[in-house]
Amino acid sequence: MLTGLILALVRMLRALSLVLLTLSLLFRISESVELTFELPDSAKECFYEVIEKDTESTLEFQVVTGGHYDVDVELRDPMKNVLYKEVKKQYDSFQWKAERTGEYVACFSNEFSTFSHKLVYIDFQVGDEQPLPGLEGQTEPLTQMETSAREVHDNLNSVIDFQTHHRLRETQGRKRGEDLNERVMIWSAFVTVAIMLVALGQVFVLKSFFSDKKPSQMYAGLR
Repeated sequence: MLTGLILALVRMLRALSLVLLTLSLLFRISESVELTFELPDSAKECFYEVIEKDTESTLEFQVVTGGHYDVDVELRDPMKNVLYKEVKKQYDSFQWKAERTGEYVACFSNEFSTFSHKLVYIDFQVGDEQPLPGLEGQTEPLTQMETSAREVHDNLNSVIDFQTHHRLRETQGRKRGEDLNERVMIWSAFVTVAIMLVALGQVFVLKSFFSDKKPSQMYAGLR
């Protein structure tokens, strides 16, 4: 009897721990910088991040709207050495390992464009992801509960990535649809004005055929 109560209590504690781990996944603060910003024409925006030596980092970007969906990108280390540089790139991802501690700079330039604004998405990830609460320093093999918590965590990260990319594609599609609708409206207005001018011109021409001419005008025509 006592053994059964102890086993039931252990199961309840394990279930409670699993729930707490799952909730911590939803409210855990990420160390990555993920944002979408507007890059005006003939402008340049830079982002600064202090990175420790031997830290793995990733820079991912995508031009969501504007122009030909391209932008100039440059990444420099604390010694001003160029680690990554692309011209008129639509999207890309770059991974590197910091060789020294210092401030790394990622710059996005739209200076080559004089009239089109860009909307740019960036994801600046620095270092490895922090272990789940309760799994710090945990070695293999893991318990079934710990393995389930890790799987839930990985699945949530995959869902977040899919949602982010779907939102970007949805934004691109909506922007293209709005641009197409604007062009159709302008073309429709132009065609409407052209039809009205042609109709008025035909009315005046037909009216001139049936208008009464004065005798002086008739004689002038015979001469």
